[in-house]
Amino acid sequence: FICSGSGDNTVRVWDVDNNKQIQSFNGHSDSVYCVKFSSYHYRNHHQNVICSSSGDKTIRFWDFKNNKQLQIFNGHTDGVCGIEFSPFNGGRYLCSGSLDKTIRLWDVETSKSLRVFNGHKHDVWCVDISPLQSNNKDDNKNNNNKMNKIGVIGGNGYTICSGSFDQTIRIWDIETTKQFN
Repeated sequence: FICSGSGDNTVRVWDVDNNKQIQSFNGHSDSVYCVKFSSYHYRNHHQNVICSSSGDKTIRFWDFKNNKQLQIFNGHTDGVCGIEFSPFNGGRYLCSGSLDKTIRLWDVETSKSLRVFNGHKHDVWCVDISPLQSNNKDDNKNNNNKMNKIGVIGGNGYTICSGSFDQTIRIWDIETTKQFN
């Protein structure tokens, strides 16, 4: 299967083997900018769920097997462009970039916004969550999991990377919301 988002405000699911659309979701009131299969719902609930972001300022989750909307995230004050699931904790966390110049980190399980990252001077179109090796020798002595306020994060920590129309790529500490220099 593949999923697509469209300027007609829909999210669609396609069967690539048969070259046919098998599902269409209506619920967004503006263009759908990004769609991803939810690793969290698949790993933890054995559900086939699509996550979509839109110009209507929302992030929505769609169960395409049962043809229903599961969750709506509200919090951004302008359109939501890029979304990315965390590579840790079974995809429980979702990162979003917005036309409101912010990045948010969401808890998919509770539907809550956990962090807001401020600093871009223009629209944030692209986000990713990546591991960043610490240069601190004390941090590298043992490779144990690092405990922080959102739970156990593997290795030496994770960062959020964002790309913006302000012509910058920024790297953020996922715990403190501060930019790395």
